[in-house]
Amino acid sequence: MLTDRQEKVLKIIVEKYIKNPIPVGSKLVAKIMKCSSATIRNEMGVLEEHELLEKTHTSSGRVPSSKGYRYYVDNLMEVKKMKNDDMLKIQKVFSNQMALTDVIEKSLEVISEMMNYTTVILGSNSHQNLLKQIEVVPIDDVSMIVIIVTDKGHVEHKQIKLYEVSLEDVKKTVGLINNLISGTPIDEVSSKLECEIRPIIGNYVQQHEQLYNAFYHVFNDFTSSEVNIVGRNKMLEQPEFSTNIEKIKNVFNKLESKTLLRNIEEDDDNNIKVYIGDETNIDSDVTVIKTKFKNGYEEGTIAIIGPKRMEYDRVVSLLEYMKENIER
Repeated sequence: MLTDRQEKVLKIIVEKYIKNPIPVGSKLVAKIMKCSSATIRNEMGVLEEHELLEKTHTSSGRVPSSKGYRYYVDNLMEVKKMKNDDMLKIQKVFSNQMALTDVIEKSLEVISEMMNYTTVILGSNSHQNLLKQIEVVPIDDVSMIVIIVTDKGHVEHKQIKLYEVSLEDVKKTVGLINNLISGTPIDEVSSKLECEIRPIIGNYVQQHEQLYNAFYHVFNDFTSSEVNIVGRNKMLEQPEFSTNIEKIKNVFNKLESKTLLRNIEEDDDNNIKVYIGDETNIDSDVTVIKTKFKNGYEEGTIAIIGPKRMEYDRVVSLLEYMKENIER
């Protein structure tokens, strides 16, 4: 159990180090707290014994450990009202007449630019969406829009090009898919196309390989689009990673793993969650802050990935504000 003074020392060190990644010395803390450097050194020693602070090799100052950040987030962090500039930038995106998925993506692009963090959007799990039907809208002789509708009312569309394929054959293919695969979880549609449509489509239409491939890619892209990373290269702008090639390679490889990223959304709690260091399964110097959202038929997870030295209070307030706007 920490004393009030020890908690204040830890809070100052965490917040100073977040703003400027230089180890924090006792003189600076003593000046803020208006007491002697010797007193602060003693308190810093106690915090180090509790493994809340770490001493670097290059300085006599201290930096927060993962455990120190966790204590700060759980006990000391004060989530302040959003800055007006931050709020205006997000409000501007939400005021646009765009599909909700586009609004979320654009909002996270803005946050990524504002804070130099990576952002991730995870849509609803594919197995939770069943294919209701597909429709096709011709644009010209070769181009058409394929519209996918799920049982939850989710609608996706993709443009395809088909050469020397009659509209009648396109309609027959759509009819086959709607008759044989309707009601299938979206993430199983591609395999069902291969097992149930591919063996028989040649009996109904010419250019069957071209038609099969086009619809296979449409569904494959729909499933893949559920993990969207914005600002991946922002990690390179963080001093923790910019000079450590092996570390950044490891982080980038982890961000390529859709299985790992989907694990971010596994729990059912709708509150904002903070994962620090090894808790992230990405890297010991990384923090992930995430929240789930639900708006009618749209549901998913938004997450912000950055260094452990993240502006926790600002990120939490941004995510709270985004969640409120999405759900409203």
